[in-house]
Amino acid sequence: MVLNADAISQQSLPKHVAIIMDGNGRWAQARKRPRAYGHKKGVDSVRSAVQFCTKLGIESLTLFAFSSENWRRPEDEVSTLMELFLFVLSKEVKKLHKNNVKLKIIGDISKFPESLQDKVHDAHALTADNTGLTLNIAANYGGRWDIVSAAKSLATQVQEGEISVADITEDALSEKLTMAEQSPLDLLIRTGGDYRISNFLLWQAAYAELYFTETLWPDFNEEAFSEAIACYISRERRFGCTGEQIQQLLAESKSTS
Repeated sequence: MVLNADAISQQSLPKHVAIIMDGNGRWAQARKRPRAYGHKKGVDSVRSAVQFCTKLGIESLTLFAFSSENWRRPEDEVSTLMELFLFVLSKEVKKLHKNNVKLKIIGDISKFPESLQDKVHDAHALTADNTGLTLNIAANYGGRWDIVSAAKSLATQVQEGEISVADITEDALSEKLTMAEQSPLDLLIRTGGDYRISNFLLWQAAYAELYFTETLWPDFNEEAFSEAIACYISRERRFGCTGEQIQQLLAESKSTS
């Protein structure tokens, strides 16, 4: 069965996509450049991914920017990541706001410098009422941390007599997790060639489709993203779809906008 763009648009696109953006360091090393260069180049792919999801009408995009395990990296690389995060927040948030994107930073930001925490709060406030794509940036985030935080919240409610132990259900715990107010995760992509989810969205990914690609994050362009979406559609709808059809859908959305 061959899909046209209308069929793809109406029936099959994921509402929530998450990406583990892996391969920045290797991309830079292959070009005999410092790892920091790869992280900076990866920002271009973030912009591309946001534009892609906006054009397709995807509701939520969640990007794994900095895991709770990343603190173990060399001090200079962690420092570079913090500086880059601060720079991108300062530079990009106004563009996101202009394009009706709601920005949410998920994770334990209490370990970040105060200057960065202030930027996060400002970005949340500026984009809070936007109604387009929700862009979740996972920073100092871990799936286990997310689940433990939710469990502690429920335990506190039990301790204070607000709920009973019997009230602790999967749904109750789900409501305490980050992004509980958004659509369930449909598609989890990992770039860079590794086949694991590295403590990312452990609960949320329980029924998501997983897509792994050898493409390094700085090379993950619109064409590569289209192939991932096409693969998702083929699995979900049980009929064939190609990256070219996703590109056709994008072209049609441009012509009607």
